Amino acid sequence: IEGGFNPYVRTRLDASAYWQASAGLVLAGRVRIGAMKGASRGDIAPSQRFYAGGGGSVRGFAYKSLGPQDPGGDPLGGRSINEVSAEVRYRFGSLGVVGFVDAGQSYAASMPRFSHLRAGAGVGGRYYTAFGPLRVDVATPIDRKAGEGRFYLYVSIGQAF
Repeated sequence: IEGGFNPYVRTRLDASAYWQASAGLVLAGRVRIGAMKGASRGDIAPSQRFYAGGGGSVRGFAYKSLGPQDPGGDPLGGRSINEVSAEVRYRFGSLGVVGFVDAGQSYAASMPRFSHLRAGAGVGGRYYTAFGPLRVDVATPIDRKAGEGRFYLYVSIGQAF
C-alpha cells in the first residue's frame, strides 16, 4: 500500500490431449504458456510468478530451478513461461509404466521468448489406486550443464497432467 498501486494481468493457458492408441496404451501431451503484463517482477508477489522445473513442470530438473535466479542461485520466478510435455503411458492391471519428455523455461520478460528451452526425459512407474495413481518418475536433463544433477526422483499422487 505504501508503494502505490502496481496493477498487472496474469494469464496462463494449459492444454492437454490424450489418445488411446490401443488397449492399455495412451499417448498424452500438454502445453502451458503464461505471461504477465503490467508491474515489474519485483512488484509481483513471489507466489504469483512463474516457475519451471520439477515434477509438475519440467522433469529432469530440480524444483523451480529453470528461469531467473539471484546471484546465489535461488529462483526469482519469471513473468512468463512456456512448457511442453509428451508421455507414452502403458497400463496393465493396477500397474503402469510411462516414458516421457518435458521441455520449458521461465523468463524475466513479460512475454515468453521461446529460447533457452531446457528438456528432460525419463521413465516412471504407476500404481493405480481408487483415489488416483501413485507416481514414481526418474528423469535426467538432456544436455546437462555443470552443477545440475544427473538424475532426479519424483514421487507423487496423480498423473503429471
